[in-house]
Amino acid sequence: MVKAHETILIDGASARAAERRLAIGYASAASRPALTALFALDDILSGIRRTTRDPMVGQLRLTWWYEALVKLDSALPPAEPVLQALHADVLTRGVSGASLAAMVDGWEALLDPAPGGAAIEQFLTDRGGRLFQIAGQLLGVDDQRLSSAGAGWALAELARSLGDAAGRTMARERGMVFLDLALAGRWPVQGRPLGALALSARFDLRETTPRSGSPKRVARMALHRLTGY
Repeated sequence: MVKAHETILIDGASARAAERRLAIGYASAASRPALTALFALDDILSGIRRTTRDPMVGQLRLTWWYEALVKLDSALPPAEPVLQALHADVLTRGVSGASLAAMVDGWEALLDPAPGGAAIEQFLTDRGGRLFQIAGQLLGVDDQRLSSAGAGWALAELARSLGDAAGRTMARERGMVFLDLALAGRWPVQGRPLGALALSARFDLRETTPRSGSPKRVARMALHRLTGY
């Protein structure tokens, strides 16, 4: 686990992934495998959207994952590492495969190269909000700010992927609103891994901000771990 005083000396997506690992490291040892598996699923769904040019192909790939996740409720997983990890570490903590499958709907909404407002709203609800709510369940946290944190976190990623300046500006501005709401007040100890992710996303949404993995960002996340603010 990266310590608070250490610098993450990598850039871009790798640095953001390292910050996420740092935040997951704030969870109890018993919860870390479940969180790791959950975010690994999100990575796979994100990769389908990012690497698929033909929406029909993307639809087929997402449908496979949707059906595979639902089947976890009634059958052993196939020889796929993420499905096996979800079955072993997430379903055993009270999360259903059907609940995980609902995350696919959020990614499906973004298969359109130019998603409209309704598609983005579904993405925020079924990808961002649902992801953080499930993570909260794994951590034993029931906090209404989880949905706002997840939506803001999802908008930070969306802002990086949109090609038009107006769309990026919209995503940044809405994301900041969600994250300011989510980060108002003290976070409970169990929820601070997710609060740290919200802080990381808010850094990403600012026009002028330290780069991912910088000492300032790592120190700010560590402060959140200690204080909840």
